[in-house]
Amino acid sequence: MVARQARQLRRSRKKLKREGFRHVFVLSSPEEVASAAVERTRLWNNLKHEHGPFDIIGDVHGCADELVSLLDRLGYAVSSAHDGAGYAVRPPDGRRAIFLEDLVDRGPKTPEVLRLVMGMAASGDALCIPGNHDVKLARKLRGKDVRIAYGLAETLAQLEGEPPEFREEVAAFLYGLVGHYVLDGGDLVVAHAGLKEPLQGRTSGRVRDFVLFGETTGETDEFGLPIRYDWATEYRGRAMVVYGHTPVPEAEWINRTINIDTGCAFGGELTALRYPEGELVSVPAMHTYYKPARPFLAPEVAAPSVEAGRPYDDLLDIGDVAGKRIIPTRLQRNVTIREENAAAALEVMSRFAIDPRWLIYLPPTMSPSETSHGPDLLEHPAETFALYRQQGVPEVICEEKHMGSRAVVVVCRDEQTSLARFGVSEGAGACYTRTGRSFFDDAALEERLLDRLRNALDLAGTWKELDTDWVCLDCEIMPWSVKAVELLRGQYAAVGAAAGPALSESLKALETAASSGLDVSVLQERYGKRMEEVGRYVDAYRRYSWPVRSLEDLRLAPFHLLASE
Repeated sequence: MVARQARQLRRSRKKLKREGFRHVFVLSSPEEVASAAVERTRLWNNLKHEHGPFDIIGDVHGCADELVSLLDRLGYAVSSAHDGAGYAVRPPDGRRAIFLEDLVDRGPKTPEVLRLVMGMAASGDALCIPGNHDVKLARKLRGKDVRIAYGLAETLAQLEGEPPEFREEVAAFLYGLVGHYVLDGGDLVVAHAGLKEPLQGRTSGRVRDFVLFGETTGETDEFGLPIRYDWATEYRGRAMVVYGHTPVPEAEWINRTINIDTGCAFGGELTALRYPEGELVSVPAMHTYYKPARPFLAPEVAAPSVEAGRPYDDLLDIGDVAGKRIIPTRLQRNVTIREENAAAALEVMSRFAIDPRWLIYLPPTMSPSETSHGPDLLEHPAETFALYRQQGVPEVICEEKHMGSRAVVVVCRDEQTSLARFGVSEGAGACYTRTGRSFFDDAALEERLLDRLRNALDLAGTWKELDTDWVCLDCEIMPWSVKAVELLRGQYAAVGAAAGPALSESLKALETAASSGLDVSVLQERYGKRMEEVGRYVDAYRRYSWPVRSLEDLRLAPFHLLASE
């Protein structure tokens, strides 16, 4: 058994470097083992201590003019070097560029791109990871036999006019690039073709293949190109993954991943993502430098529409809501959702909630201040303001309180907007309660309300003022009785109905006692005052209670514009 293991070890030792282990140490004797010291070093791809901010730039593919223009828009000062070779780049204070690579092939100025990026990397102003085109060029420059295709011929022709020293420098630079990086405490992963969560931060041949080429289904499309497995639709990792490799007409977020290769060499755009701001910055291609095998800008082959359906548009993933979940937030600590709470919420939502694509906001329960220290008071504004001041809140906005039922209203300008923005093909809005249920049992009444609100936004010029074609409003809908009729009947009206007759009879009894010569003036005054208070109490809730027979009987009071385009 031991002899067989020893033979297998000797055979596998020769393959370790091919599996991605760049350093292999062989200890051949007990003395070497005894004298060996283990020193833990950070993996090459572990840059968790680097927190940014970063400007992550998609596939450049030899488009030097567009790269200079993009860097200029990002605030980098780019000028030609004094010796006429290359560029001098000064980044904005504190920022650093990250190139998702495929610097070479297809575009007209690959040597210029290489000089610019290599100079930024050498000065510490940029991080670079390899793309599949870069790795192929490096192998060719190092004397390996590779297939000349997909723009490599043009790159080799451009490099022919460069000194041999530059070509050697390019080969060494590209060969030494690390496959992917994990940054900002593990919150950011950059990889040329993306990377699934189990592979992040690891080093192996499998990981390197994934970051260079992605994952394919083994099939080819009508253009003879491999069909790529859409790993991003199943991604549920903590880290944000920014990648390129496969050109897309427009960068879009899928879960916590984004592809920012917008096909500059194919006549699209060169795109950068500002991190952690999440802002996309793009410049258009000056020309179409290379005809793609698979057109991606033409309408008939553009990215699949929402109506055609992509998996992440129409399907919910049970893994997002089942079991214990820990959600990192940008401004606060992690939020933990316990399994039993998730199960209860899923049960309620699956039974009663509206189409979840409309549920872009669910309001939290309002937090009251502590019980007042004053006599006969539940709360007092002065103590509430004092609490805010104690908590460091410098400014408070006070709004009129409408005694109605809380509602969130999402209203689109038309059905095309609801389809394009929310993926909903029926209807152009929704009105729902704070628990995600439809506010109205009558769908026709809801549609008339949305139409009235849509027309009001149009007449007020809100669409134009906000440059939007949809809004989300936090509202009160009155009367209160339209949703809280049972609360009014069982609690408020019941108290009023009981207190009025009871106090009336008490006052009659006191009048009789007074007419008999008893001194009950103090009691009469107290009960008379309470009778007045009951009258004001009944009047208070009656102002928010009336029959609703049509849309004209409803009042909508928006108090917060939550979101717009």
